[in-house]
Amino acid sequence: MIADYTSALHDGPWHHELVPANGARFHAAVCEPAEPRPAPLVVLLHTFPQYWWAWRHQLPAIAAAGYRVAAIDLRGNGASDKPPLGYDTPMRTRDVAGVVRSLGADRAVVVGHGTGGTVAWAMAALQPAVTAGVAALAAPHPARLHVSGRRVLTRVARRHLAFAQVPGVPERALAHGDLVDRLLDDGAVVPFERDVVETYRTALRIPFAAHGALEGARWPVRSLSVPSGRRFTGSMRRRIDVPALLAIGEHDPFVRRRGVDTDAAALARHLRIEEVPGVGHYLPEEAPDAVSALLVDWLDDVTSRPGPRAA
Repeated sequence: MIADYTSALHDGPWHHELVPANGARFHAAVCEPAEPRPAPLVVLLHTFPQYWWAWRHQLPAIAAAGYRVAAIDLRGNGASDKPPLGYDTPMRTRDVAGVVRSLGADRAVVVGHGTGGTVAWAMAALQPAVTAGVAALAAPHPARLHVSGRRVLTRVARRHLAFAQVPGVPERALAHGDLVDRLLDDGAVVPFERDVVETYRTALRIPFAAHGALEGARWPVRSLSVPSGRRFTGSMRRRIDVPALLAIGEHDPFVRRRGVDTDAAALARHLRIEEVPGVGHYLPEEAPDAVSALLVDWLDDVTSRPGPRAA
């Protein structure tokens, strides 16, 4: 069964916007606060193999706290465009910066989960003019100053990452096989409901979505052996001056707890580290209330600091 992009446009207390950015069209689910506060836009970035809908619990909670918030589909995912190229992390930071501006904001607090967390970290280094803060969920800092990716990722995560590098086969397993089920089951401590898994599977049947999702997951491995990847790793060693949050699930099956915060602590001047108890890798859905409360508390701290407020 083939789906179209409207399969990713779910109803809820948000509205959908399709905006131009960096030569492509991107989808954002936007929640407007009833009583807005003078604060930057909050942007939520999903992980693989999910799309914006992974943040469905946090969108209304963050808006209720007075923040304008947008969950976007990264390039190649959900209802965003799926061009053949451009799935490297530097390009994705340009995409996010363009979406922020297309949504009428000058700056944003960028919150990312998993592979989206890698993009969030990179925003602080590569797009500092638009980045007011960075939160990364289940995403170690990509600098590799003191801790390599191999030491941070578990064997289960490395096995999935290795399979993603195979040409063609993972695309078929995502769109028509059980790869989505295995990824979500292997990474979660709190099981996903079957209808939720099927929703993610449906979105990956949108033409070219499975390939776009995998290209984003492939680049961190490919980048290790190409000059552009080495330049990216070097650029990630810049100091982070904006407020930062790193949240890890207590029982994350994909990310090892030991050493996960080492590089972030070395580079981020204002870093808060939190462990979410009783959950695995998919924090926004395994512990929706706890994650929403954590993000709102951290955002309140970010916006109380001296410096620019409104976007």
